[in-house]
Amino acid sequence: MENNLLLRIISKLLIPFIALFAFYVQFHGDFGPGGGFQAGVILAAAIILYCLIFGIKKSQTLITIRFLKLSMCFGLILYCITGFFGIFSGSNFLDYNTLNSNHIFAQELGIFIVELGVGICVFSVMLLIFYLFVSRGKK
Repeated sequence: MENNLLLRIISKLLIPFIALFAFYVQFHGDFGPGGGFQAGVILAAAIILYCLIFGIKKSQTLITIRFLKLSMCFGLILYCITGFFGIFSGSNFLDYNTLNSNHIFAQELGIFIVELGVGICVFSVMLLIFYLFVSRGKK
């Protein structure tokens, strides 16, 4: 598919909109349907489309396996720090009220941080799985 001009043009037009929709789902997830998991999968699908059209080597120069492993760990650490902050403050795991004295703002902030961590982690894992399946059998 790397030589098909029509697919290359259409994908160059679609990939930014797919990524924009992923960010919409990510940042709107605490107010409505969606959130980190869905946004991570949608963003990974955009990068996978890029890989299928422009080639795996070109995409791995943009987003390396090392970066994916680090961002996967960062997303998990972000989630865990938010959860353990409640325990360290003398409350329950993922008790967002300890983040701020204003309980409504604390709930929104806590959900936002947790969903951001989930989105980063899911994006990284999905793309890493794709990279590993593509490179399987190649030495």
